[in-house]
Amino acid sequence: MASIDLDKVLDKAWADKSLPEILDAPVAALKGVSDRDGELLQEAFGVKTVADLADLKYARWAQALAALGATAK
Repeated sequence: MASIDLDKVLDKAWADKSLPEILDAPVAALKGVSDRDGELLQEAFGVKTVADLADLKYARWAQALAALGATAK
């Protein structure tokens, strides 16, 4: 089972929330993502929540390309 240190990836206000709450949270719940960044993501890609960002096809494509690049080294 995969695990993650939520203190490293979430804003302090979200670190004690449940996974469903985090997935429904605005992207600014992620550490280092500002409210303005969230607004820009929504304008550009329709991303409103952490789940939307995870589901963003461009992010998935970039992750797949990075994984391929790592195996090609």
